[in-house]
Amino acid sequence: MESIKIAVVGLGYVGMPLAVAFAKKKEVVGFDINKEKIQMYLEGKDVTNEVGDDAIKNSTVEFTYDERKLKECNFHIVAVPTPTNEDKTPDLRPVIGASEVIGRNLRKGSIVVYESTVYPGVTEEICLPILERESGLKCGQDFKIGYSPERINPGDKVHRLENIVKIVSGMDEETLDTVAKVYELVIEAGVYRAESIKVAEAAKLIENCQRDVMISFVNELAMIFDKMNIDTKAVIDAAGSKWNFIKMNPGLVGGHCIGVDPYYLIHRAKEIGMESQVIAASRRINDGMAKYVAENTVKSLIKANKRVKSAKVAVLGVTFKEDCPDTRNTKVVDIIEELKEYEIEVVITDPVADINELREEYGLELKDIEDIDNMDAIILAVSHSEYRDMNINDFSKLYYVNGKLDEVAATKEVDEKNVFIDVKGIVDRDNIIKNGFIYWRL
Repeated sequence: MESIKIAVVGLGYVGMPLAVAFAKKKEVVGFDINKEKIQMYLEGKDVTNEVGDDAIKNSTVEFTYDERKLKECNFHIVAVPTPTNEDKTPDLRPVIGASEVIGRNLRKGSIVVYESTVYPGVTEEICLPILERESGLKCGQDFKIGYSPERINPGDKVHRLENIVKIVSGMDEETLDTVAKVYELVIEAGVYRAESIKVAEAAKLIENCQRDVMISFVNELAMIFDKMNIDTKAVIDAAGSKWNFIKMNPGLVGGHCIGVDPYYLIHRAKEIGMESQVIAASRRINDGMAKYVAENTVKSLIKANKRVKSAKVAVLGVTFKEDCPDTRNTKVVDIIEELKEYEIEVVITDPVADINELREEYGLELKDIEDIDNMDAIILAVSHSEYRDMNINDFSKLYYVNGKLDEVAATKEVDEKNVFIDVKGIVDRDNIIKNGFIYWRL
């Protein structure tokens, strides 16, 4: 333990907090192939908003994009993303690339632990051979491997790395013991020793598959109750009066975990001759919710006597979750694209979104909320704290020319109403309807 020097490969929402935490106990090399990201960290800027700029500035992590620095380390942690391809099959290129980089710089006596979410078998059947091929070393004899699935919840300031129980696993008892002791340096909540690497890989997958299935259930209920003109939130609140009812709210399921991980298990099931039923159905429901929101926005515009073509719609929030800058796999983009199919003019605002990521990944630009006016509809898509603090008067300004009520008559028909689409159900429904809005929520 005394001679351990840790390398964290992949410095995003998972790897960076991990590197900063370990650096309080051990020497740490933080490696990422993204030179711009490394430069930001070297300047003391937290691009993830997970630990804050001060934590980066005061950290002893050696941030680098020079893979040769990995040769100095003997405990490697892989924390790269594991996305999906366009056909929803696992995209293992990041984890394969990380394995190649580590393999080229692997020395005898090292342990390589994977945190990236994968299906059971990837660590031992795909990553291990790459490490051996690139290093010329033999696993079990010259180096060991383990798996410890990440449980970081981006944007969550309560459930942090240190206070979430960490699953750990190793290829043998000796490795498991070492991996457990290393993580216990920073995990105050303690570790759970899984009986095998495959068990640890599977455990991570079902954590997010379970949430996906449960959310799909309430999303389906929301669509059913909408047809019956019953408010879903009111139903959930009523059912929640029973002690054993599990309260879940309908919504968009994006991001790089819940919206992605089930596809890894679906893919692996197919490989072994099993066709997923429940998990696959849940994915279909949740992947269709953005289109459902867009369609109901159009219906609401019609109810409000608005012309759909060329209607002006402001989308508030574009990240995949509240108070988090991450826009990867955000389903809000799907709403925007669907609205554009109706030739609707869409304006997007978000107080925390990564502007560069949004521009590069989706070709979208943001507008300051102060510069938005004369809207026909608002879609409150993400419940950022800034939006939760807004009242009906704040929202109303977005509908008027220059935010002034006395100018609205000159630009809008008398019988028109303003449309408010509350994806997250965070505003007072009765109050906003009382003030003359056409209101819809999941």
